[in-house]
Amino acid sequence: MRVNRRTVTELGAKADPFRDEIRVDGKLVRVPRQSTTLAFHKPLGVVTTMRDPEGRPCVGDLVASLGVRVYPVGRLDYASSGLLILTNDGELAARLMHPRYGVEREYLVKVRGAPEESALGRLARGVALGGKRRAKAEATVIRRAGEKAWLRLILREGRTHEVRRLCAAVGLAVEKLRRVRVGPLKLGTLPRGAWRALTRAELQALRKAVGLPSNEHGSPC
Repeated sequence: MRVNRRTVTELGAKADPFRDEIRVDGKLVRVPRQSTTLAFHKPLGVVTTMRDPEGRPCVGDLVASLGVRVYPVGRLDYASSGLLILTNDGELAARLMHPRYGVEREYLVKVRGAPEESALGRLARGVALGGKRRAKAEATVIRRAGEKAWLRLILREGRTHEVRRLCAAVGLAVEKLRRVRVGPLKLGTLPRGAWRALTRAELQALRKAVGLPSNEHGSPC
């Protein structure tokens, strides 16, 4: 996470301990911090940003009443819904997004087309996307309805439009996409547009999944 550095000469200046490095007479001031990590159910038609210069509905609008700064971990595109983690814990966010830690993302996907076993096998073996990079997904058919089907896809990377691009590569067009799990954290019955603080057990499980120690100072908002 970027650290801000500026000289303050007036009274009443404010600092964000999660983004600002605070020094007095050149000496670093250690500021006790409490991290906040939330599960948020992003609805369709909402941009995964805290502000949108084009005036579209965004995540920041829906959590404006929170009273603490948090930031989305990764993205869900405008036409997708589901679980989005919001946090001001920079190390946790960075590790959740880094492919080295292989954090699973689980999606329920409605596709147009009849998925053959050969297509599911291609997804499991890996499909070339963006040149030489190969992306993989564990794919299971949940339900078929004529020329459409619901799939469960599990990925270990969260690149932009990854699910849609993978499906397109094997001849399937995505009609609906909802993320239902990130690592050990599940969307569950959280309503669309709502957020909730993680329980202590959920937070510790999430930290463990990316190799971080228990954070006794972390707390819900």
